[in-house]
Amino acid sequence: MVAGRWVTDQKADIVKLTDGIFKITWTEPTGTDVALDFMPNEGKLHGVIFFPKWVHEHPEITVCYQNEHIDLMEESRNKYETYPKYLVPEFATITYMGYAGKNNNDVISEAPYDGMIDDIKKGNYYSKEYKRINK
Repeated sequence: MVAGRWVTDQKADIVKLTDGIFKITWTEPTGTDVALDFMPNEGKLHGVIFFPKWVHEHPEITVCYQNEHIDLMEESRNKYETYPKYLVPEFATITYMGYAGKNNNDVISEAPYDGMIDDIKKGNYYSKEYKRINK
């Protein structure tokens, strides 16, 4: 339900709750609300995604780079029902941490694919943009 969606230039609220625990929250163009709690010292993450009813019923509309389809996201938000929200609470293991620099969209430049995490861990992953520039 979650994979394959991404948005850039998204306003987010990022706070340190206490030592080693951080919260990031935002609302996507679809009206989806996201709240993530990062515990990097423990290699854990907990998140809750609040999908509007229309996203749960019509996921095919939103599985994309949403910035290129803002008009469609807004049209769908107005066309379909919002409630009840579909909640997806999940725990995850942080599998990789590294410093990518500030304002580096390469870290979210394409949809995930099978084997991507293994490629990242092995140092075999380069974004499409990196590949294009360094051919």
